[in-house]
Amino acid sequence: MYQCLEFLLLGLIVVLSIITIEIKSLFRATLVFAVMCTSIAILFWLLGAYYVAVFQLLIYAGAMIVLLLAVVAFTAGEEREMK
Repeated sequence: MYQCLEFLLLGLIVVLSIITIEIKSLFRATLVFAVMCTSIAILFWLLGAYYVAVFQLLIYAGAMIVLLLAVVAFTAGEEREMK
């Protein structure tokens, strides 16, 4: 049961990482990146690495996503003015 769930999560992580790279909108790419980081944390949790899963959620899915969204929010106005 767990092995099927692990393979499903691995496939989801690969698909989400490709989508993150290919999306043109930086805001949507950041949101997909957050979902990917959360999926990685769930995979670590299933593998028994509980501390790594918590740090994955806190650092990547938490702090990094907030920083990326702040940068996107602050630079979005400048892109509109340049065009």
